[in-house]
Amino acid sequence: MALRIEPIIVLASQSPSRRMLLEQAGVKVEVLVSGADETVPEDFTPAQTVECLARRKAEAVAPLCPGRPLIAADSVVSIDHMIIGKPADDEAAKATLRRLSGRTHQLYTGVCLMAGGQIQVFHQVTDVTFYPLAEEEIAEYVAMGESTGRAGGYGIEGVGVMLVQSIAGDYPNIVGLPVAETLRRLRKML
Repeated sequence: MALRIEPIIVLASQSPSRRMLLEQAGVKVEVLVSGADETVPEDFTPAQTVECLARRKAEAVAPLCPGRPLIAADSVVSIDHMIIGKPADDEAAKATLRRLSGRTHQLYTGVCLMAGGQIQVFHQVTDVTFYPLAEEEIAEYVAMGESTGRAGGYGIEGVGVMLVQSIAGDYPNIVGLPVAETLRRLRKML
């Protein structure tokens, strides 16, 4: 079985990190942003949330690229069984990082694949443990701007790597896409 996927894949995500991960894996990508509604029922678990949103993004983009292989994804951070979204502003980012400081949280990514007339939806979870963070570290990190638009208020592929003591699970999942599982599943669908 070949490691490479030849057709250009439609990525229904505006995340530059997801695009980067796919391109690093040798996949040619065309980005089409879904603009899909990202609200879900309050009683959804993190797994239900990311799977629902990934599928919704894929279904919104699919009519724009009929018959083409498509990947859509969504990620959330969860701690204490609660979803931590993207911080609204710098103060919210600081509060989020204080909550994650010295603790283990989960990063959930849901993926929806459409190819060859098939649809697959799955999720992956990675445990991330932060070092205890001093207030000055939190303020300095937020001032760098990496918290903006990030689930959990950090990005592990940038300076945010300095916050992380350990991970258990798939590293690319934290960046935004479990690349190996995604591409292995997609290859079987093509």
